[in-house]
Amino acid sequence: MLVVLIALLGVTFAVVDLPGRPAQAATTKRVLAISVDGLSVTAIEKLGPGHLPNLYRLMRGGASTREARSEYEQSVTLPNHTSMVTSRRITRSAHGHGVTWNTDRSWMTVQEAAGHPVSSVFSQVGRAGRSSALFASKSKFGLFDRSWPSIDRFVVDGDADLVDRAATDLATRKRAFTFVHLGSPDHYGHRDGGMSAAYRASVIRTDARIGRLLKAIDSSSALKGSTYVILTADHGFKSGATDHSAHLYPNYRIPFVVWGPGVARGASLYRLNPDYRAPGTSRATYDGRQPIRNGDLGNLALDLLGLGPIPGSTLNSAQSLDIR
Repeated sequence: MLVVLIALLGVTFAVVDLPGRPAQAATTKRVLAISVDGLSVTAIEKLGPGHLPNLYRLMRGGASTREARSEYEQSVTLPNHTSMVTSRRITRSAHGHGVTWNTDRSWMTVQEAAGHPVSSVFSQVGRAGRSSALFASKSKFGLFDRSWPSIDRFVVDGDADLVDRAATDLATRKRAFTFVHLGSPDHYGHRDGGMSAAYRASVIRTDARIGRLLKAIDSSSALKGSTYVILTADHGFKSGATDHSAHLYPNYRIPFVVWGPGVARGASLYRLNPDYRAPGTSRATYDGRQPIRNGDLGNLALDLLGLGPIPGSTLNSAQSLDIR
């Protein structure tokens, strides 16, 4: 948010004291995360701004990289999205969240997978007395709703209706954090192969849906000019392949984009963050300087909201990812 995030900068402060939650300074800041399931960087580059005007609007108007990485262990949907919202790696024995499956297990929670309590961006927003929502195109994201009851609204729907519902929610609800998962490119990649005609068409439709979310921001005096967008993905797709689980470039290659007021326009995130290391074509481990990963998302969102990092997190736990 391909992944995408949005944060709103405000100046109005109030004290919120909800039962069971500490009093926090509540502002009008908001964050929207958009994850585009299976968004190939190759598709972004091949289709270009003529077919993907909204993605290119975000990249040209913000800071980005086309060489971010999925988690080292797996380049599949549910494990990587769990990393996005927990800012943890996958492997349970290495302080990870333990979600290694990619199916709808209605009896499981992230806490059960990890064997101990696991916080998330959703739980941290809730502890601050603020509201969050999750809009997903796959029912297996019910894992998050079960794991973090602080999510105030959870919706599963097809991409087109999902975006309409999310756009309306953005315009009418004062959510601190909204996560939108768009699954169409992944569907057509599995069915017809990465970079197939059907896959490319789904990426173009997805770009238009991202435009629908941007229009909701542009049309709101409360949101326009005070909104950050961060977009990423869970994995890429090799051209012609119908599977992305193998540890092959470009399966683990993803975009990461941050857009909004004060963000360095047209800048490379690696140039802004010399403490991170661009990985080339490699599948970077967790040793040494890190690439920008989709798992950085959760702590970046909280940083934009003026909140501290997710307890127990290991990705961007110092909230050091710079966007200006």
